[in-house]
Amino acid sequence: MRITHTVIDSPYGPLTLVAADGVLSRLYMEGQRHRPPQETFGERDDDGPFPEVARQLEAYFTGQLTAFDVDLNMLGTPFQQRVWHQLQQIPYGETRSYGELAEALGNPNASRAVGLANGKNPVGIIVPCHRVIGANGSLTGYGGGLDRKQRLLAFERGRTADVLF
Repeated sequence: MRITHTVIDSPYGPLTLVAADGVLSRLYMEGQRHRPPQETFGERDDDGPFPEVARQLEAYFTGQLTAFDVDLNMLGTPFQQRVWHQLQQIPYGETRSYGELAEALGNPNASRAVGLANGKNPVGIIVPCHRVIGANGSLTGYGGGLDRKQRLLAFERGRTADVLF
């Protein structure tokens, strides 16, 4: 398997895009929790799938794109895959609780497992794990940091980044 990466700028800091055999498999933010060592990102390659992914991310950050259409190669358990698919069903500018996602998956008692799978999402922003909140509407953990989560949600709702939830 050939692993390559590139780094692009964003309003939320540099984003490292990683591809496996030419398909986007990971997206890391600077200072992200559980970010693996740089050596695991493979050689730098600004071509491959990266120009299209970068174009779509730029369109998202300028408010011109609300849903991504890029090929993804996300490795995970079947349950994680189901959760990540469900994340992609949350409309732009909306949120869902862990419990609501568990219910949508047919197992209302699995909110904790949904939270763990959400935390393992390898392609943040594109697979919008930032749209998941606590049952009481509170912001909960986010690998990129709660400040980024708050800013992403505020951005999607058309508000300034300093709005508190």
